[in-house]
Amino acid sequence: MFILKPHSGVPIYRQLLDQIRRMAASGQLPPGTELPSIRELALTHAINPMTVSKVYTLLEAEGVLERNRGKPMTVAKPKRAQAPPAKRLEQLEPHLEQVVLAARQLELAEDDVVKALHEAWEKTDAREPVHRRARPR
Repeated sequence: MFILKPHSGVPIYRQLLDQIRRMAASGQLPPGTELPSIRELALTHAINPMTVSKVYTLLEAEGVLERNRGKPMTVAKPKRAQAPPAKRLEQLEPHLEQVVLAARQLELAEDDVVKALHEAWEKTDAREPVHRRARPR
C-alpha cells in the first residue's frame, strides 16, 4: 500500500506521513477506508511500531484520520471539499525542488528531466490503483 525507501535520506515517518496525507487528499484513500493496524504496517515494512503510531497520531490531530475505539484507524471524512489542484500541487513543491536541484547538479537538460518524469509517471500509472488494495469500510 505504501512505498517506503529507507535509504532515501527522508525519515521513514515523514515518507509515511506524506504518503497517507497525499493519498487521502487525492481520494486514493477514500473516507472510511480502514488502514492497517500499527503492528501490521510495522511488520509489513519492517519499521518500528512507534513510528507508525507517531504518524497515525499526527494525522489524527490534523483531521486526516480518525480513531474509533476497538476498530481500525480510518480515513476521516474531509471537513471541506477536496482541495483544488493548485493547493494539492503545493504538497509536491518541496519534492519537485529536490528533483530540480539534483538534476541541475548532475547537469541534466530540462527536456531529459521532463522525459524521465513522464516515464516515471507512466511506470507508476501502470500499477494497480492504491484505493483498490485498501479495505473500504
